[in-house]
This record gives sequence, structure tokens and C-alpha cells, in this order.
Amino acid sequence: MSKPQTPLHELTPLAERMRPRTLDEFAGQELLLGPGKMLRSVMESGAIPSLILWGPPGTGKTTLARILAHATSAHFVHFSAVLSGVKEVRQIVEKAQELLKVENRATIFFIDEIHRFNKGQQDAFLPHVESGLFTLIGATTENPSFHVTAPLLSRCRVLVLQSLGRDDLQAIFERALADPEKGLGNYRLRFTEESLSQLISLADGDARMGLNILEIATTVALGRSSQGADPANPTITGSDIEEAGQHKSLRYDKDGEEHYNLISALHKSLRDSDPDGALYWLYRMLEAGEEPLYLCRRLIRFASEDIGLADPQALSQAIACQQAFQTLGLPEGTLALAQVVVYLATAPKSNALYTAESGVRRHITRTGSLPVPLHLRNAPTGLMKQLGYGKGYQYAHDQAQGLVEQNHLPPELVGSIFYTPTARGYEALIKDRLTKWRQILQQRKHDHETAQK
Repeated sequence: MSKPQTPLHELTPLAERMRPRTLDEFAGQELLLGPGKMLRSVMESGAIPSLILWGPPGTGKTTLARILAHATSAHFVHFSAVLSGVKEVRQIVEKAQELLKVENRATIFFIDEIHRFNKGQQDAFLPHVESGLFTLIGATTENPSFHVTAPLLSRCRVLVLQSLGRDDLQAIFERALADPEKGLGNYRLRFTEESLSQLISLADGDARMGLNILEIATTVALGRSSQGADPANPTITGSDIEEAGQHKSLRYDKDGEEHYNLISALHKSLRDSDPDGALYWLYRMLEAGEEPLYLCRRLIRFASEDIGLADPQALSQAIACQQAFQTLGLPEGTLALAQVVVYLATAPKSNALYTAESGVRRHITRTGSLPVPLHLRNAPTGLMKQLGYGKGYQYAHDQAQGLVEQNHLPPELVGSIFYTPTARGYEALIKDRLTKWRQILQQRKHDHETAQK
């Protein structure tokens, strides 16, 4: 086995060395770069508009920006929103003005992690985007609707990049392992079927993550090979990949869109009575480091919002889960979460309480502070009795079957029904009970009116 001239640890990172320089080298994003697709057409025309590239890490946002700049021979400025500020923006503006005036050369201003700029910082380069001084290309892993100002967003085309598929990742990793110039070809390493599949899974759609793992795994494999394990035919094994990727975590941002995507998936799986989907999204969040007590709070809310009185025990189960987790902590407490998730998923569903709440709130907003009817008011003083407080009130326990024909709403809302139970679970009993009571009161009213005649 020939030895490389430069030690592995002294090389530029593999992910940077393998960065595609042309569209032919680029893997993935066929929806943007396939024949006749938007980005390829723009690139071939040479008229690059301002763009926001939105997608997960390691999907090629920075690489595409560089390829776009190269295709137009524009001056390319790579700017990090993490490391730089408004001062550096002014310097870039001055340089762009000089290049345009002296060389008639355009500038592509690439801002990595543009979502980290606040409104004031984004406003600093908005006028120069409007004037056409430079073409802005922003890259973000966060939803630009929430993190890019409306004026700037309206002047940019948003392109959505997808996580790379297994075939794309396989092509990238195999090319990196075989390329003797930019990659690891000088080491004559090979994958096993297991190690390649494992690397693709650990990459999780992120080429940069996968290449970083591959680079470490190469060091591990070469170290083992130098100790006599088949030095003429070095192999990257599944164990090498596992050791290299042991600190890799699932893609997740507790304050970003992925957080809300996952909790939405959990909530909707519960609502649709799918315990398998609910368990999957629960453990996706737990494995990614979500705060378990946050999940407990969401499950308590779900018990009232989507189950309610269809299963009155759902709320008790959710609260018991929170108490169990506070008692047990990690990792034992996660089983209590799994238990309540399955319970809630398999419980009968009703949003009748949620609908009732919304209806009551709308009526209150519309009608304001309507006074309490006099017969429903207490009369602890003589004056209040003289004013009619409590007059005509019927005490339910003194009436047959504990039922009274009595209005409990302000006159403006008499006859309004806010809570309409479903025919699911325990609510079916409530529905039957309310129907029966209303029939009894209606019959009583009818009998009274007949007697009066």
C-alpha cells in the first residue's frame, strides 16, 4: 500500500476538498437542477436573481452559491452572519461599488446563516439589493418566513433544498473514497456493504456530516490496518463507522422549525389515533435531546384539546405521566411518556370542549360584559333582596329529578348552546344524558302550559 505524501490530519477537511466545483459534480436537488428546472435555467442564462437557499445542513447551499458565482464570473464574497457584522457589510459594499465602476464586474454577496442577522442588520444591505449593486444569496436552515424580514424576502426568490437521498449520499461517499486527488483514493480503502449503509444512515441526509464521519473512520481503519489487520487490503468496517459517528446527534433545533415540525407530527399522530406514529415522533424528539417535561406539558394539553370528556381519564393519565417523570427522571421516566402516548393515541377523540371554548370566547368578545341575571345573584343583604337579587331562583335539589327550567345565560344569549358532545367514548353518555334532561324539561314546560289553559 503506497503511503500518502501528506499526513491525514494535516489535510484540508475532506468535506471542503470534495466540494463540487461544477453542476456535473453536484449530487442531489434534482427538483432545482434537473433539465429545464428553475436553478439550472437561471444558471445557463447567466442572469442570477437574489436568492434565499433554505434547507437542512449539508445539502449544498454554499456549494450552489459558489457554482452560481463561477458561472457568471462574478466576484464572490462569502460572508458569515455568525462571525461578521454591519461594519464588514459596509466594506463589501465599497468593494462592490469599486468593482462595478472600474471593471464593470458584478458581485455575488453570499450570506451564510442569514437567519442570524437581526432586522437592523438585514436592513443595512437591503438598499443595495434594491439598487442592484450586488446579488444577494442567503443560506439558512430556518424558515425564512420567520427569520428574514418581509422587505428583503420580497426581493428574493426562495429555493427549498431537500435532504440528500441514499443514492446521492452513496455517490458522494464512494467518490470521496476513490478520488486520489481530492479524496481518500491514495489509501486504497474500500467499504463493506454494512459500513456504507451505516454511513448513509448516520449522515441523515447531510453530506458534510457523512464526509466528516468518513474522514474519522478512515483514520480508525488505517490505524487498525497498520497493526497487522490485512494491510494490503484495508477496509472500512461497520465498527469503524460506528466509532467515528458515536457522537453524531439527530438533526434538531429546539428553537427552530424542526422542533415545531416534530411536535406537530406527534400531535397529529395522536389525534389520528396512530400509536406507532406517535411513538416514533416521541422518541425522535427524545433522542434529539428535547426536554421531556415540555413533552409532558404538550400531552396534558392534548388530553383536553383532542380527547376531553370522550375519555375523562385522559387528563389524569397525562398529569400522572408528568408526576412519574419528575419522580424517575431520565432514562427511566421516558417509559411513562411512552405509556401515556399510547393511551392518548388509543383513546376516543373529541374536540367538543375546544370548540365550546372557542364559541364562548367569540360570544364574550362580541357581546362584552353582559350583566348576570338577577335570579342567579346571591342576596346576602336586605338591600340586595329589595333590588331583586336572587328573586325567582329555583333550587335544583328541591325539584323532581334535580332539574329546573331556568335560564343561566344573560337574556341576549338565551338559547345558545356552546358544548355539543360527540357520540364517542364517555361523551356518548353525556350526550344521551343531556338529550334526556332537555326532553324532560320540554315535557314539563308543555304540561305547565297545558295546565294554564
